[in-house]
Amino acid sequence: MKYLFQIRDIALRELHNLLQNRIYGFCMVVFPLLSMAFFTTFLDDGLPQELPIGVVDLDNSTTSRSLVRRLDAFQSSRVVARYPSVAAARCAMQENDIYAFLYIPKGTSERLVSGRQPTVSYYYTMTSMMAGSMAMKDLKTITTLGTAAMGQATMQAKGFTPRQIQTFLQPVRIDSHLIGNPESSYNVYLSTALVPGIMMLFMMLISAYSLGMELKFDTGKELLAKADGNIVVAIFGKYLIHVIVFMVIVAIFQYYIYGVLHFPRQGSIGSIFLLCLLQVFGSIGFGIFAFGLLPSLRMSMSVCSLWAVLSFSMAGSAFPVMAMDRPLQALSWLFPLRHYFMLYQVTVFNGYPLIDAWFHLVALVAFALLPWFVVRKIKNAMLTYVYIP
Repeated sequence: MKYLFQIRDIALRELHNLLQNRIYGFCMVVFPLLSMAFFTTFLDDGLPQELPIGVVDLDNSTTSRSLVRRLDAFQSSRVVARYPSVAAARCAMQENDIYAFLYIPKGTSERLVSGRQPTVSYYYTMTSMMAGSMAMKDLKTITTLGTAAMGQATMQAKGFTPRQIQTFLQPVRIDSHLIGNPESSYNVYLSTALVPGIMMLFMMLISAYSLGMELKFDTGKELLAKADGNIVVAIFGKYLIHVIVFMVIVAIFQYYIYGVLHFPRQGSIGSIFLLCLLQVFGSIGFGIFAFGLLPSLRMSMSVCSLWAVLSFSMAGSAFPVMAMDRPLQALSWLFPLRHYFMLYQVTVFNGYPLIDAWFHLVALVAFALLPWFVVRKIKNAMLTYVYIP
């Protein structure tokens, strides 16, 4: 009972510190909420739409104009200009006016009707990988469909049956199923990794910052005195308010993406709540551990910043970890965001049992328990270290 009163008193002391220092308010509430709103609205369309594409149509026939109209009708592409030559279209692409262009040489329709296999070219830039890939996909689709349409008309004129035409044009029928994210929305798989990653960044920074401020203003002895010298009680009381605030922010984010934006999920509310707990405790635990490892405000925050920023690359949301080199695959286990992302994919996004991701669960629990290895060093820093700017 004595420890509970001590934790309560220290928590009230920390609440007073949080209200007095505006940095806490911005880093714990304002910036996470702004990040949440920015990324989810920035990617609100799900996929980039109306990417500017050019056309070099030297054939200027009914067939070529039909191809251009079909290309312009695609949701992700928009024909913004027609150029007199390939050189002019290339200059426009180099100046970033367009992401790609379609080249239809003169005599394309005539060669197509006579069965002489005309060549239609398309050029796209991969300076922006996402835009280039989507433009390439639309251009490849439209040229394939155009060729198939002309082939169908020619075969009908020669008296082939619809079944023979279908077999000739599409000998193998592809039946594809996009599981979990049928709309291929970038918002679904990027925001669910980027926003939690930013939140974890602030959690780590604030955890190290809070202890560093005790060292900076030489209030560590006062903190320990309220806990009768028990550093474990002092840490529990100090971070109780942090846990509550961050849990509320994380819960708001989860409600926003699933309740308001209706992101797809197969997991239960219990799995989401467990993931939130592990996210908060794992991040705060790493921040405390970083300070205990390097009892310096500047150095501990630098370590947290570096680790959190590297997490975005090592999480596997933008580039799959399985495609990385072996040393990087092994290194990815040292980042909390990687385990959070895997738990999210397995238990929430796909709805698989928790046992399928038990190692990532244990890893996040281990991050939460890291402060146990440095509590004595933190206590020693509060009692003896002298702050050096």
